Amino acid sequence: MGMKNTLVTILAIIGGLVVLGFVLKVTFKLLGLLILIGVGLVIYFAVQSATGKGR
Repeated sequence: MGMKNTLVTILAIIGGLVVLGFVLKVTFKLLGLLILIGVGLVIYFAVQSATGKGR
């Protein structure tokens, strides 16, 4: 009985790590996308104000 509980615990830990890794990967992809959009907007506004069309 003890062996089965250990196996279940190990599988649960592995499953948790896999889910955590997946969530982190998705979060970092979204974060990267948000950073790219943010940088793009900053550059866009900088160009707009530099050319005088932003006013």
